[in-house]
Order: sequence, then C-alpha cells, then structure tokens
Amino acid sequence: MRRGRSHPLGATVLCDGVNFSVYSRNCTSMELLLFDSADSTHPSRVITLCPNLNRTGNYWHTFVPGLNPGQIYAFRAHGPYEPEKGLLFDPGKILLDPYGKAVAVPDGYSRRAACGRGENTPTAMKNVVADPRTYDWEGDSPLKRPFSRSVLYEMHVRGFTRNPNSGVSPEKRGTFAGLVEKIPYLKELGITALELLPVFQFDWQDCPEGLVNY
Repeated sequence: MRRGRSHPLGATVLCDGVNFSVYSRNCTSMELLLFDSADSTHPSRVITLCPNLNRTGNYWHTFVPGLNPGQIYAFRAHGPYEPEKGLLFDPGKILLDPYGKAVAVPDGYSRRAACGRGENTPTAMKNVVADPRTYDWEGDSPLKRPFSRSVLYEMHVRGFTRNPNSGVSPEKRGTFAGLVEKIPYLKELGITALELLPVFQFDWQDCPEGLVNY
C-alpha cells in the first residue's frame, strides 16, 4: 500500500495498481475493504488509512499495487454519531464509493439492513473497479457540436417510454430499445442531445427524510 493521490475521486486504474480516493469532512478514520466477490460475507483485506499519510484536506486516499479491474471494494467510515448535527457515522456499515463506476449487488441484498444501524456486510451492495479506457465504442465518436447549437433534453428512460401513450411498441416500453423508437420524434422537436438519468445502478426508492448511503 502506498500514499496514493487525492485526485481523481473514485477508483482509478493505473499501470501497476489502483488509486482510491473518497471525500469525508467529519470522518475520523477510514477503511478500504477488498472482497473476493459481491457475495463475500467478510472482506478478504482491510486497509486502514492513516490520517497523517492517506489524508489530504478532507480527501482520504491510497494506492494499492497489484489490483486490477473487476476488484470488489467498499468503504467503512468511523466518526461521530450526532443525529442532531446530521452526523450518522456507523462503523458497522458498508459504504459505496460515491464516485464508483460500477456496483455489484449480492444475491442476499437487503435494503432493510442498509437502512438500520449495525453490521450489513453480507447483504450490502459493493463497488467494482472499472477501467473506462477499455470500453469498446464500436467506431462511434463525438459529434463535436458546439453548445451554442445544442438543444439538450433530460429524461428518465422508463418515464419517457413506459406509458401506453408514449407510442412505443408494447414489448419495448421502459427500455433503451423503446427510446430508440422515439428518436425521430425528438429530432422533429429539434433536440440534438439527450441526458439520461440514471443509466446506472441506483436505489429506486426516494428517501428524503432517511437518507441511505449518502
């Protein structure tokens, strides 16, 4: 293990290992947990970050040699439990990397265990180290259209295509394939770019009062 860098945030694949960086202003101690699989009940390795070595400002970071894309990981943060101040640290909780590029969901995932206090390692979502440089764009390339000529439309794929009045084929409603059917309509409106949200693993239930994994 080496000191690592505070930037960029998340898990960054380098030639000889992976750099990890996460932000926490009130954390007093941070642990990086490495797992053999998403269903592992215990981490195979626990790396405790040293405040004097692995902290720059409010960024906790480390470099772990020999790790590769596909490595399962998560964090565990120690700190004060003072609900009246909005501080709800729980050292038993597995925390996702807010800048993680991929998520692994165990077969026994439990939202209830994630919401309550205490240990939830066997049933917690975990991150996966991913290297975006290896993605195959299949010959696609940016259009390089200037912002001054761009009209952006932000949408949720399901919300835009699921309803019968969307005009999408019944078997494709709520899917990316269904959204493709709407491209002529969007072009007719003058839309030049879509912003899809979200297109990654997320907790479908809004919890404005009881925040989970923030």
